[in-house]
Amino acid sequence: MRSKDIEDLKKSLKLSLNQRSILIGTLLGDGHLETQNKGRTYRLKIEHSIRQAFYVDWIYEQFIDWTRTGPKSKVKLLGKVRVENYSFQTLSVGQFRFYAKSFYRNGVKRVPSQIDKWLTPLALAVWFMDDGSAKSKLHRAIILNTQGFKRVDIDILIKALKSKFGIEAQIRKQSDGLQILIVGKNAEQFFIIVRRYVFPNFDYKFGALVNKLPKKYRRRSKVS
Repeated sequence: MRSKDIEDLKKSLKLSLNQRSILIGTLLGDGHLETQNKGRTYRLKIEHSIRQAFYVDWIYEQFIDWTRTGPKSKVKLLGKVRVENYSFQTLSVGQFRFYAKSFYRNGVKRVPSQIDKWLTPLALAVWFMDDGSAKSKLHRAIILNTQGFKRVDIDILIKALKSKFGIEAQIRKQSDGLQILIVGKNAEQFFIIVRRYVFPNFDYKFGALVNKLPKKYRRRSKVS
């Protein structure tokens, strides 16, 4: 594709509501926005373990018009451990600038103060698929791994969960930082909200919630 055609394509792109929700969710999780021209444009980079290739492929399909090449695997050594990741990146476009300015400060990821207005059930599900898990197979408890955020950011997220979804959460201290912990009826409410979007491959992330709630909550509605 010629340079002019690529630039014309970039200018024509517009985030749909679903794309914006996926973007918000993955920026709360493992997704990254990167710039190579001092913030004029940004590209979205998605990278996960090769075991989650199906999930990377799904996000890629949602942003396929924003890319030129498909996901690729890459093997690297961490000490003596062989690690294979699977990733893709979008074109570098101005449409991501607003979200980069909102989610990053001096190159460090932060939580926008207006996140409560942006969280949707789909965004919550993507955040969970990126960085969520069950406390254990036996507990009705959900953990969101927010160790990369500061306490002030986590407080914003906890308030957003309460104001947007009526979910009460608490902070759980770990050696590497702070997690968000959701237990009991609040975990059930979380499950009901995100379940219809979460891939069956990630059912293990729900722990005991999967089998303890009525079958009517097991329905799914995939994003097209």
